[in-house]
Amino acid sequence: MRISSVCFSRSAWKGPHFVAIPNLREAISANTPVYTQARACTVLPHFVGAKFMVHNGKSYLPVHVTSEMVGHKLGEFAPTRKRFTYKPSKNK
Repeated sequence: MRISSVCFSRSAWKGPHFVAIPNLREAISANTPVYTQARACTVLPHFVGAKFMVHNGKSYLPVHVTSEMVGHKLGEFAPTRKRFTYKPSKNK
């Protein structure tokens, strides 16, 4: 069975990159978040419904996994940079 290149960017013989997450079933059933720093972990189909707290370099951001996220990386849903906005100056 070949994995389509649309879902995964790694080579098919290597398979998706994921990290073994301990107590994932208990976290899904108890609806508790799983804290992780593994931003490069690929979202697998059995992660659907789980809540992750993904580290963005400074703090942990909540990520609720849905079926549309399968095949993407966890780090894609936790931005690492703030949005830049110009603030009006008081001197003018």
